[in-house]
Amino acid sequence: MSSEPEVVDRREAIRRVSALLGGVTLIGGSALLTACEKQRPAAATNSQVGDFTADDVAFLDEVAETILPETKTPGAKAARTGAFMALMVTDTYEPKDQKIFRDGMRKLDEASRKANNAPFMAASPQQRLTLLESLDREQKSYSDAVEAARKRKKAAGTGTDTSKTAEAKKGDAYLPDQRKEAAPGTDIGAATAITSDSPAHYFRMMKELAMLGYFTSEVGMTKALRYVETPGRFDPCVPYTPGEKSWAPHA
Repeated sequence: MSSEPEVVDRREAIRRVSALLGGVTLIGGSALLTACEKQRPAAATNSQVGDFTADDVAFLDEVAETILPETKTPGAKAARTGAFMALMVTDTYEPKDQKIFRDGMRKLDEASRKANNAPFMAASPQQRLTLLESLDREQKSYSDAVEAARKRKKAAGTGTDTSKTAEAKKGDAYLPDQRKEAAPGTDIGAATAITSDSPAHYFRMMKELAMLGYFTSEVGMTKALRYVETPGRFDPCVPYTPGEKSWAPHA
């Protein structure tokens, strides 16, 4: 049997998660497709994954659960999303992005200690949520600034990019006041210019991997989404009631 349908489904899942995150390409690119097709026992357990210890995986599980908590449907921990995140970083990220992600775990924990006088794992659910909401606003402003810088660079048709040019100064203008004052979870202050070559924000990586892991898992597809394993006839138009679950891509 051809494996092409599976490849298409993974690509569609990545496309949908990218759309949920504002249309920005996910870190890891096409390597995510290859890694998604691998059958790895480590992705289904909370044991060590690559250089990520069991404690690291548990930490990522709690980050993902804060982003996608249990409600009427199971949350991210039920899908073992932390192990998925660790596996994707290990298998698909370039070394420089792996470092940003790992350093980001440390920054997130330090931000929790500063804001809550407790490490992230010891913080209350509300404290965790408040912290991650702050980091999400930060990464959104940062990512928008990087994307704007890339569009300007493309429009200008230049093949080079230097720091503290007019482009960099425009990038700085996108920073919210709290980021210019070194917001919790980041060591980048006002003196750091945002250019088209600026690296991805670590919380952007965490959020997109949490969403990708959850919505491509059995739990996410069958509990949070509506899933039909073997579709029937083709219906190009079906009634939709606001609030209904989206249909899961066939896998």
